[in-house]
Amino acid sequence: MMSQTLLAFAAAIALALPIAAGAQNIAIVNGKPVPKARVDALIKQAQRSGQQLDPEIEQQAKDQVVLREIFAQEAERRGIQASADYRAQLELARQSILIRELFEDYRVKNPVTDAEAKAEYDKFKAQAAGTEYRARHILVEKEDEAKSLLKQLIAGAKFDELAKKHSTDKGSGANGGDLDFAKPDAYVPEFGQAMAALKKGETTATPVKSQFGWHIIKLEDTREAQFPPYEEVKPQIQQRLAQQKVQQYQEDLRKKAKTDYKFGAQ
Repeated sequence: MMSQTLLAFAAAIALALPIAAGAQNIAIVNGKPVPKARVDALIKQAQRSGQQLDPEIEQQAKDQVVLREIFAQEAERRGIQASADYRAQLELARQSILIRELFEDYRVKNPVTDAEAKAEYDKFKAQAAGTEYRARHILVEKEDEAKSLLKQLIAGAKFDELAKKHSTDKGSGANGGDLDFAKPDAYVPEFGQAMAALKKGETTATPVKSQFGWHIIKLEDTREAQFPPYEEVKPQIQQRLAQQKVQQYQEDLRKKAKTDYKFGAQ
């Protein structure tokens, strides 16, 4: 016969097993267990979308999973799963999940390397190299008005005050015409060329015409183009390159597929 000690041990094990199994469920809804794995999947989706995991998010995920079970059971009780509309939407949902996991799998297996990110950084840095100009301008509609303002400047009027009062460029006008630092190619050609020809402190001798009207330009300062350090922008570069890789993968799959369908972009 089994000793009293062994009987007690066996009873303890028998009681512990349901508890261990139940630990994998977060609730029982109308006699049906709700597995914790659903909560984990929902939290994983939230993390993929950029949400930070905290106790509040975890509780919301649990609430949502239990509510879904309640609502799903009622839908099944009413026989909604037998409808044609439900089956069509289920197929779309199945495809969406498969496609999402396909591209996530591709992204994980084809990560952006440090060499790729650094090469992209160096390319943009080279394009951004050069001189930046800090200018002010006053924009008006008519040449005569611009010439009149130039005369006032020569007579001693302050550039920023005239810009605030007369410039039709309300954005910079409110700041005394200040355009901050930018490269000449950031502006229309007529403006950029006239600005780059000035020396610090100089104002254009005659109004400059562009598609926007007539400009009076004053050059305040110049500097070598500023560019953020690599480590500061590395995450954004990696994200951009990762998106480009997935987009190229999508395009490759589309081109390889044998279909008689003609896409709208073709």
